[in-house]
Amino acid sequence: MVCIFCLLPLFLVPIVNILPLLFHYIMGKIYGVFGWEYRKPVRVPPACPYRPRKDVTVTSKEGLESEPGAQESVSKPTGDVNAKQE
Repeated sequence: MVCIFCLLPLFLVPIVNILPLLFHYIMGKIYGVFGWEYRKPVRVPPACPYRPRKDVTVTSKEGLESEPGAQESVSKPTGDVNAKQE
């Protein structure tokens, strides 16, 4: 004979896994009634707890341009290096 509480996880896990899908389906129907479009939010993939992601430092020029609020340094046009400027 098998304990009922031992079998509970076998039935509980699939129900818990389907809850987000059911939520998004119901929200899509509710938004549809009002004439709106429901889009599922973008989910971040889970991170590995054993090997944390290394912080990537941006050293390339392309990375600096993509950052909002980053300013480029503007240098004077180079002409003759030995010429004196008065």
